[in-house]
Amino acid sequence: MEFNAQRYRYSSRRAVVYGVKGMVATGQPLAAQAGLEILKKGGNAVDAAVATAACLTVVEPTSNGIGGDAFALVWNEGKLHGLNASGFSPKMTDASVLLSAGLKEVPKFGWHSVTVPGAPSAWAELSKKFGRLPLREVMAPAISYAGDGYPVSPTTAKLWAQAAERYAHECKGAEFQSWTETFCPEGRAPFPGEKWSSRAHAETLSLIAESGAEDFYRGRLAEKIDAFARAHGGWLRASDLAEFHPEWVEPISVNYRGYDVWEIPPNGHGIVALMALNILKNYELPECRENSEAYHAFIEAMKLAFADGARYVADRRFMTVGTEHLLSDEYAASRRGLIGQMALKPEAGSPHKSGTVYLATADGEGCMVSMIQSNYMGFGSGLAVPGTGIALHNRGNNFSLDPESSNFMAPGKKPYHTIIPGFLTKDGAAVGPFGVMGGFMQPQGHLQVVTNMIDFGMNPQEALDAPRWQWIKERMVQMEQAVPNHIILDLAARGHDIKVLGDSIYFGRGEMIVMTGHGTLAGATEPRTDGCVAAW
Repeated sequence: MEFNAQRYRYSSRRAVVYGVKGMVATGQPLAAQAGLEILKKGGNAVDAAVATAACLTVVEPTSNGIGGDAFALVWNEGKLHGLNASGFSPKMTDASVLLSAGLKEVPKFGWHSVTVPGAPSAWAELSKKFGRLPLREVMAPAISYAGDGYPVSPTTAKLWAQAAERYAHECKGAEFQSWTETFCPEGRAPFPGEKWSSRAHAETLSLIAESGAEDFYRGRLAEKIDAFARAHGGWLRASDLAEFHPEWVEPISVNYRGYDVWEIPPNGHGIVALMALNILKNYELPECRENSEAYHAFIEAMKLAFADGARYVADRRFMTVGTEHLLSDEYAASRRGLIGQMALKPEAGSPHKSGTVYLATADGEGCMVSMIQSNYMGFGSGLAVPGTGIALHNRGNNFSLDPESSNFMAPGKKPYHTIIPGFLTKDGAAVGPFGVMGGFMQPQGHLQVVTNMIDFGMNPQEALDAPRWQWIKERMVQMEQAVPNHIILDLAARGHDIKVLGDSIYFGRGEMIVMTGHGTLAGATEPRTDGCVAAW
């Protein structure tokens, strides 16, 4: 269906992109073109998604990598399928080591935060279940860019330089040397427009493509990861990798004013976005988005949802409260009743910045994919497996070191996870995939994009471009500079602690594809990223 801005229009800085036979929307133009190339070779939306995802590990390594996790929602033949390709903690994991050292949280860098990477398994599983083309053909563009090189885009260069500076100050041990050798071989991050390549990365991608990821989990690559961990006191072993398999899951949803909004169930925190929408669905909002009452309601609902997420979301096997209760209308009503005229101070975690890539694909036959993958906090743990191009993620940082928490760090357990792909349907038909990158910004971005479209009648581009806010903790809220000053002043009078940021990169980076009422596809990306919508 087509979203027409009849009640309200935000002056968008970009135009919606339209296509018929296929579309790829993601945060890096070379990756989007790689996905479109696969569509033109006869691949479907799943093939295009895998091609794009693999390519993003090369052209945007600042936000994802071979050693990260992935989630996907796939609309195929009238049904939505969910894939959870997030890894568990190694069997040798021992939280007492960290607690005895006096730590209050799992370290961000180094081996203690490394869990089994799931991204390669996602590519292979998606290709096997839904793809049309051989995995080696689908991953060929990524292999080519890694081996032959590509010009680094501006946002990627900026994040790369920030990561290099941070690792230089915080990652001093011998185990971090291979990251510098892999990603800063000249002793610095590449400049915008400078060509960068990694023969080791290309060879690793080739092994994954040829083996259907078996080499990563039960072959030569697994042995290299194991050897690297053993050499530096890491807990991860080849046996952990061999035991891992991605999991097909039933997506969860709430109906928001006639539209079904879908997310992957926990251990991901997509449920936080759904809880907030469930609180808001019977809330009477003003017709215009540029109204402090709307901002206040959204922020308060988001706080309440995050408070519940921090307490209950974990590996589903360890959750003490089921998703059906957290998403019940009765519970939403009880939480809605807590929203008053003044800012609340709920108990919740402290959202922080992250590194993630999102992509949406669609073909001309109705198949659509919402996919997200990440190394977390940029490049992740600061560890790169020597001679492979594999930067290992640090998802274990999201474990709790509180023994009373459902998310307490333990062996063979998946941590609370921030990356979440989204999908919209209406009356049993696909509307389309959407996503917003950025750690704890992601559920907040999902809420803002969905309400922009459904409550305020924006088209996809307007919904992504509109000024954003981000709740941080307690009453602290960050605002983009584009938020009108009268709203900021009124929110401050309600007790919100407002901080206006000049850099929009902290407010997520999103893409979206929707079906129109004319049998065509409408795609959008946003100026907070180097995004591109490649259409056919």
